[in-house]
Amino acid sequence: MSLLEQTGLRLLHRFDPETAHGLALKVLQLGLSPTTGTVTSTRLRTTVAGLTLPNPVGLAAGFDKNATALRPLSRAGFGFIEVGAATPRPQPGNSKPRLFRLTEDQAVINRFGFNNDGMDAIATRLKGRPSDAIIGLNLGANKDSENRAGDFATVLATCAAHLDFATVNVSSPNTEKLRDLQGKEALAALLAGVMDTRNTLERPIPIFLKIAPDLTEAEIADVADVALTSGIDGLIATNTTLDRNGLTSAHANEKGGLSGAPLFDKSTRVLAQLYRATDGKLPIIGVGGVASAEDAYAKIKAGASAVQLYSALVYQGLGLVPQIANGLDALLKRDGVENVEHAVGTAT
Repeated sequence: MSLLEQTGLRLLHRFDPETAHGLALKVLQLGLSPTTGTVTSTRLRTTVAGLTLPNPVGLAAGFDKNATALRPLSRAGFGFIEVGAATPRPQPGNSKPRLFRLTEDQAVINRFGFNNDGMDAIATRLKGRPSDAIIGLNLGANKDSENRAGDFATVLATCAAHLDFATVNVSSPNTEKLRDLQGKEALAALLAGVMDTRNTLERPIPIFLKIAPDLTEAEIADVADVALTSGIDGLIATNTTLDRNGLTSAHANEKGGLSGAPLFDKSTRVLAQLYRATDGKLPIIGVGGVASAEDAYAKIKAGASAVQLYSALVYQGLGLVPQIANGLDALLKRDGVENVEHAVGTAT
């Protein structure tokens, strides 16, 4: 991490977390953040669900909820970017405070509740997106919706023309009863509606499903079965957890979803279980606690075709992105792996 980035992070950490998050986005929008450009190599370049990625290190949804910093993020070294979640109608989310740094645990707890500007505003911003980036949107449902399953298809239909992929997010713990949609029958019905909409698009795009880390083995098996029969293109494992085991921070008992370092082992186990349950037939994006090249490599060997990160940026800044990508390249070279695709699932 450069001295400038260290100074910037120390300054941001003097503010409450949500204010600091807003300031970080403003810095990006003003073009004041360091730019790395594309990070790639023959070892890192890969294809996931038909998407050609310069490297397999992506930005997880939640950092740029409203697609306001697409251009600077596309120059930060990521192989792909996911924005959102977007809901049909704008909504303010849960009351503040709703974002907490757990510095001692290198973790974050959030209970935002899908706060966003709504699909129309986000679609307008996506229309002006950089053409040389791989950009996806996390699809959400309004808290007061009478048809939450239908909300996902509605957002997809509105925004798909400006996307490379979309993610069905039924795993956020911060919208009441949303995770109930991960049940086998409800999930199958929801995905059928989304896929019907996808198949009517002028340019059909890959659809991913993002799952929670708090599922039992039987529930993971159900998700795998639905995923394999629904026609979706891939999975994202995992969202945040409700588990609080082993935390030391004063904010440990705040309600919401926990992300960051404490999630790594749990989410990686779920990833490996999901890889085995699907027999490696669907690409999986591994997310949860990635903070180093070694973490990314471990996810890949557990079954991930690509990885995403977010919480680690709170503590290490955007300079972490090229560091992980270049470090992963070095690890692959060390092990004699010609391309990252050859490492997927080798340690399940």
